[in-house]
Amino acid sequence: MPNSLKFGTSGLRGLSVDLVGAESRRYAAAFVNSLKGRTGIAEVLIGRDLRESSPEIAASVISGIASAGGRPVDCGALPTPALALEALRRAAPAIMVTGSHIPADRNGLKFYTAQGEIGKADEAGIVAALAEVPAQAATAVPEPAALRRYRERYAKMLPPSALAGWRIGLWEHSSVARDLLVEVLDGYGAEVVALNRSDVFIPVDTEAVSLDTGAELAGWVHSHQLDALVSTDGDADRPLMVDDTGALVRGDIIGILTARFLGAATVVTPVTSNSSIESTGYFESVVRTKVGSPYVIAGMAEADGMVVGFEANGGVLLGSDVTVNGVTLTALPTRDALLPLLSVLGAARAAGQTVSQLVATLPARFARSDRLEHVPQDRSANLIERLGADAATFLSPQGAIRSTSTIDGMRFELSSGDVIHYRPSGNAPELRCYTEAATAERAEELLAWGLKAAETVVRPS
Repeated sequence: MPNSLKFGTSGLRGLSVDLVGAESRRYAAAFVNSLKGRTGIAEVLIGRDLRESSPEIAASVISGIASAGGRPVDCGALPTPALALEALRRAAPAIMVTGSHIPADRNGLKFYTAQGEIGKADEAGIVAALAEVPAQAATAVPEPAALRRYRERYAKMLPPSALAGWRIGLWEHSSVARDLLVEVLDGYGAEVVALNRSDVFIPVDTEAVSLDTGAELAGWVHSHQLDALVSTDGDADRPLMVDDTGALVRGDIIGILTARFLGAATVVTPVTSNSSIESTGYFESVVRTKVGSPYVIAGMAEADGMVVGFEANGGVLLGSDVTVNGVTLTALPTRDALLPLLSVLGAARAAGQTVSQLVATLPARFARSDRLEHVPQDRSANLIERLGADAATFLSPQGAIRSTSTIDGMRFELSSGDVIHYRPSGNAPELRCYTEAATAERAEELLAWGLKAAETVVRPS
């Protein structure tokens, strides 16, 4: 029977009602069976976020793993990178139940082999192995130490009391890392101000923070006299940061500052990340990819030197072992929110700067992004087709086209240097729009126009 489930840029996603029960069992069993041809399968780790549907889906995943002959190990509610780290440590596959940032009525599965996050070929193998799986009672071995080991990974990457004297706000909402972040920031001496904890799941997209949400976050910075405000998306693989002035620090800016702090020689990042990366002069090489962690991971595998990957949402992927403050962080090629948050805060303190002053050291290039929600894939495809046929006319109100990139969606650089980029989401029925300009005002203006112009095509009256 047809349903909403499909693989996108970050695992399997769809409506929670379609994933609960039989389908999550089928995909979990198919994942285990698809790996049997490569190596013997013993234990399979399971983690989950704090969505209402996640515990029930995790139970079905456990049943599916057991039916395929795997031994399920339940790591509980924890960040996706914490589960990935534990999977690498054990050299075992893993399944994370999370819908990340997408709406609360949706959920998903992220798959990891013993070597790390799956690629597109692995997705095809899972789909090919799908079969009916009867429900069966199954229990999992609990593993509560996975979260502790993730916390210990970052406990000494900054000097002791590195954040002493700073008031750091934590927007807790429904992030699976909210308690962990309190512990880590407090451990570095920060005064943590916990804000707006929620028992109801709140989808937070760090790449498309609304104006209303941005204003609320800025208000907290000012009213609580914060030096910074931090948070993550639901499964804590994408960071969110607001500086001391109340300005949102974009994810790709977080990525640049993190890669510099870690001493990266090569940066691998999607085409949607800020074009100022190349002009900073911080890195020996910058590799551009399609959007999605599988493409960033593939690019990192071919890169030279100390490699850091990041996406425009701020999630940082560590492609190489790196030593920071005398502590070696092993490679973790999956998106992580804790590493970039600590890196930016630590870099600012080491330089004797505020976060806003640190950001101001980068070339002045302003980027904005947002999305049109509830846009079916075929409607987004209509827009891309129209742009392919006559982008010059469509974009003429904003200027002439200097260059076009089709690495992912359609990205146009105008003769003015402004950029507008349309890309159908790979995770949800959404159309994303990205803009860049020499001023924040122009980037916002171009984004507003871009969304309105696209809406006339994807939602014709």
